[in-house]
Amino acid sequence: MATEHSPLLKHGVFSVVGDANADSRRVSEVTGDARSGTSSSRKLNTFFGVMVPTILSMFNIVLFLRTGFVVGHAGLLQGLLMLCVAYFIVSLTLLSICAISTNGAVEGGGAYFMISRSLGPEFGGSIGLMFYLAKVCACGVTVLGLVEAILDIFGKNPASTVSESWRVLPQGYWFTVLYSSVVLLLCLVVCLVGAHIYARTAFLILLVVTVSTFSIFLSTLVVGPRDFSITHDHDNHTVTYNVSYTGFNSTTLKNNLGPKYSLDYSTNTLMSFATVFAVMFTSCTGIMAGANMSGELKNPSVSIPKGTIMAVLYTFSVYVILFILLSSTCDRMLLIQDYGVLQRINIWPPFVIIGVYCASLSAAMCSLIGASRILHALALDQLFGLPLAPATITSSSGNPWVSVLYTWALVQCTVFAGELNVIAGLVTVFYLLAYAAVDLACLALEWASAPNFRPTFQFFSWHTCLLGIVSCLVMMFVINPVYSSASIVVLLLLLLFLHYRSPTSSWGYISQALIFHQVRKYLLMLDSRKDHVKFWRPQVLLMVANPRSSCQLITFVNQLKKGGLFVLGHVQLGDLDALPSDPIQQQYNFWLSLVDKLGVKAFVDLTLSPSVRQGTQHLLRITGLGGMKPNTLVLGFYDNCYPEDYFLQDPAFCEGSGGFLNDEGDHFGVDLPSLQAHFPPVRDVESQRWLAPEEYVGIVSDAIKMGKNVCLARYFFQLENEGEGPETIDVWPSNLLQPGSSNSYADVCSLFLLQMACVLNMAGRWKRARLRIFLCVHAESDDQSLLAIEERFRELLRKLRIRAAIKIVAWDMVVQLLGLTSRELVELQTLSTLPPAVLENYLHAVNRLLKEHSGQAAVRFMYLPLPPTRASQSQQYLAQMEAITNGLGPTLLIHGLTPVTCTEL
Repeated sequence: MATEHSPLLKHGVFSVVGDANADSRRVSEVTGDARSGTSSSRKLNTFFGVMVPTILSMFNIVLFLRTGFVVGHAGLLQGLLMLCVAYFIVSLTLLSICAISTNGAVEGGGAYFMISRSLGPEFGGSIGLMFYLAKVCACGVTVLGLVEAILDIFGKNPASTVSESWRVLPQGYWFTVLYSSVVLLLCLVVCLVGAHIYARTAFLILLVVTVSTFSIFLSTLVVGPRDFSITHDHDNHTVTYNVSYTGFNSTTLKNNLGPKYSLDYSTNTLMSFATVFAVMFTSCTGIMAGANMSGELKNPSVSIPKGTIMAVLYTFSVYVILFILLSSTCDRMLLIQDYGVLQRINIWPPFVIIGVYCASLSAAMCSLIGASRILHALALDQLFGLPLAPATITSSSGNPWVSVLYTWALVQCTVFAGELNVIAGLVTVFYLLAYAAVDLACLALEWASAPNFRPTFQFFSWHTCLLGIVSCLVMMFVINPVYSSASIVVLLLLLLFLHYRSPTSSWGYISQALIFHQVRKYLLMLDSRKDHVKFWRPQVLLMVANPRSSCQLITFVNQLKKGGLFVLGHVQLGDLDALPSDPIQQQYNFWLSLVDKLGVKAFVDLTLSPSVRQGTQHLLRITGLGGMKPNTLVLGFYDNCYPEDYFLQDPAFCEGSGGFLNDEGDHFGVDLPSLQAHFPPVRDVESQRWLAPEEYVGIVSDAIKMGKNVCLARYFFQLENEGEGPETIDVWPSNLLQPGSSNSYADVCSLFLLQMACVLNMAGRWKRARLRIFLCVHAESDDQSLLAIEERFRELLRKLRIRAAIKIVAWDMVVQLLGLTSRELVELQTLSTLPPAVLENYLHAVNRLLKEHSGQAAVRFMYLPLPPTRASQSQQYLAQMEAITNGLGPTLLIHGLTPVTCTEL
């Protein structure tokens, strides 16, 4: 094969076929470098790159400053229930993360990268931005918690009568904001230097946090009972609480089993299951910390699932033990009224202080770094345009310093909340929404049954994904219905924005896989044996020789299809045996871009054949699937006119137009100049015709033999987009080439004409058009006969629910030109037997009659007689059709074979 040595994979990985095409390797290196820095920056293994940041993110400020708060308000049993619910949700999401991350190469951007490459740019961009905001708010929560811990030790206490030399920091809202800004500035400096600084120090921080945590466990065994006095300011008056640490005591454990929700002393609001759970859940939001470092990991597909699972199991065990120890040793009032209870009961209080500071700083830096990587990935994907364009800038070492500055500025805004508990609910809602999105991505991949979805991690199913989505959404609304509703509204607005921008990507669209899966299933259910005339609709195959001269007809047929199948067919002359490859395959993108440009809802089917007739037969037989196959063939009219070039008339096809094909971005390799160059110039005087009259009439005859309805379209290049005055649709249901049958208006073909005209009258711009039906009668009939004919036809229209004006046309003068008696007219099967001069006069008279009554119509529907059986009569047949329709304007000659009207309910 000619392409035997082409790269198998084009995006982000090397070719696996020998050493062929070094270009693919260079493309891969450029792609990888653009997303995650140089390949040398991928230095982190499972432990340092995933486990350490994940554990530190989950051992954040909640471990040291809110564990007692949770146990005090919720009690041990509800506290453990909250912990189990939180980790249950986290575990379900973790299964989805592991499945997605082991299904291919994961680049920089972590969770955003996985979601966007699974669900496509709309979902990926909107959910990625929401996840970014969650990381920003989480960073703000951590910084506020750290400042709270600092002020608890070094802050002035105006209610205390004892002067302590180390309590030198003034307290208040603006001082809290100031201290938070200083801490955040320190994090910014570290992050600007680079993530490798944080990665090198993270293990030391983890050791310090582990020692601090172990000191808490040890203290409950060593420290004896103690009594404390805690003072708080409430509404300009001081309240003092006498609390105690009892050590291990069965009475203390019994008292702490059940819940006792009360006022939170920092916010002076009554706590509930939802508000306490919101605070506690922030300790579980770090499971994606390792995934967000995907750009720095040596092997993300292995490290992310392995490291995250181990980190989750470790932190869950620590939290369970700590809950049990606190509920067994601390008086409930001590747990509720003092966030720093772990420091009070520690064998050496500085252990906890150091642990709080280290855990908070590391979690803040981890959130800042992770958020900046997500923003950098969003900027590289160009989903939000110019506002994020500067965020693509990186340093020489690959650090996205502009993204870090963006993120720092947003976190600075969040610290104006002033209290950790105030924005904890918002952080939790954002994270739950992001987790639900990850579960949705995995669920969609599983349901799509795509052959390339083969994750090496197998411990998941669509049940776990669906349960994860439901759990996240339920808990969102339990925690805060207002925040949850607002976040979903913002997500939907972002979805609409990105859908409107229509970003094109090469990531693969999960929507396409899901649509394929569902369409295949429903196509099997669409049984052609169950078709009923009541639900008939046009399913059109429009044969197009050159779209340069057929754009108006393509647009018109798109309006005529009434929600039915519409296929653009094209036959390229050639023999595959004489060609090195199929030339048709490279043409589909050009035709699909044309469909996009014209804004029509059509499929494209191309074929290679030695003749146009044979190719049309192929398309009529094989186009469509199951019950969705064309029932109507539409052809342009065969005459001697030279077509006009629509591409030169429409500004949308000219250089400098505002069409989508001129916008920057990936348009599947087809821009406007390429589209113009692909389709050849229209036929002129010197051009050879590829289709003989006999072959054209043969195509019509073949379609009728195959049971397809046939429409021949003439003068549709004259069709205006909008008429200046009221438009009319004229229908001539009589076979004008068989005058003896002019009084038969209810045969299958005539009813088909009526149905097609009615269908057009129901579509778009044609809804305002007036439908007129012309009945050709003999004037020699008396008035009663004419009224009876009109009344019978009006009754037919009433049964068919067609609103139309009936016009009676006397055409005795036209028929008399044939010189035949009434009996001879009825027996006349074809006009070919008449003398040429008589026939020519008759045809010209019919043409004048049509111009007189339908000259101003927007479009005309006319009866198409059956083509001749002998090929020698093809030219005469076309000449008759041409003479009748000469100079009329847009005209559709129709021969219908299938019953399409129904008078029953």
